[in-house]
Amino acid sequence: MIKKTNVIGLMSGSSLDGIDLVDVDFWHDGKWHFKIVAKDNYDYDDYWKQKLSDAFYYDQNQLKDIDYQYGAFLGKITKQFIDKYNLHPEFVASHGHTIFHRPQEHYTLQIGDGQALANECGVTVINDFRTEDVLKGGQGAPLVPIGDKLLFADYPICLNIGGIANVSYDVDGQRIAYDICIANQALNYLSNRLSLPYDKDGQIARSGNIDHQLLTVINSNLFYSQKYPKSLGREFFEENIKPLLEKRDDITDMMATFVEHIAIQIAKSIDDVKTYHGASLQMLITGGGAKNKFLVERIQAHTKHQVVVPSNDIIDYKEALVFAFLGLLRSRNEINVLKSVTGAESDSCSGKIHSI
Repeated sequence: MIKKTNVIGLMSGSSLDGIDLVDVDFWHDGKWHFKIVAKDNYDYDDYWKQKLSDAFYYDQNQLKDIDYQYGAFLGKITKQFIDKYNLHPEFVASHGHTIFHRPQEHYTLQIGDGQALANECGVTVINDFRTEDVLKGGQGAPLVPIGDKLLFADYPICLNIGGIANVSYDVDGQRIAYDICIANQALNYLSNRLSLPYDKDGQIARSGNIDHQLLTVINSNLFYSQKYPKSLGREFFEENIKPLLEKRDDITDMMATFVEHIAIQIAKSIDDVKTYHGASLQMLITGGGAKNKFLVERIQAHTKHQVVVPSNDIIDYKEALVFAFLGLLRSRNEINVLKSVTGAESDSCSGKIHSI
């Protein structure tokens, strides 16, 4: 009998679309397996959308307040999830919500006080998976690639498109990963200007025309020519992308242009992945962007690799699932952050444990 460990994973992405909650059984028989037991999504109301967006501009005292408030809020949501599905998790692993990500300054901040979360939901919590790696000189991101390598090994390339698009794959037996470009942060920003939460299926972008001058400007950012490891935060959107979009009113054309930008940058990132005699590889695509049919079409049009869109459970909950897995590895005192991905001086077994 193989012992299963039941863990809840929480994820809040930079696109502010809500909290993903997933309850997962994990077991190991020479390789890792998982089964999703329950899943749910909690959409942010206007209050939390505004608070989390404004926190980027908060001072230190305000950040302390929202850290605690948001942790308690996550705890209440998690308790509701546990009660709704009659769950019995051994612990909860929480990503929190990223406010700042400045690895070049050895600083990153994901709010959601772990002790407040644990006290509210009544279960031990593991959180703060990035700080240790950043202090070791790493990017602190992406963190999902350890899950890609151990849970989704059937796919040579794993692409996630959330607020930021990132990719992971093996190079000479070592996992590497990095952020590619801003994705839904920009697309949702443009949709919000049309009083829509997002562009369903990419229909608005599909109806627009590419502004090749704007496309050239966006594609020329020096970030795209940098070698990995590299990562992005909201700072990049605010400083480099938003100023190009905010003074224009041709929203449909801007959306078409930005979809093309995302597709081009993704293709550039993966088309040099080594293949046998030039054969195409299967690329698993997850995150909210996997539901943008127009974006998926444009990615496929630009790359030689085969885009695989999985079930909605994996699309919607893969990041929350992997953070549950990161927590499991932390509880076993096993490596869960790879220096080959982040550029840190060493691998880490990262995460702070908060008992009840």
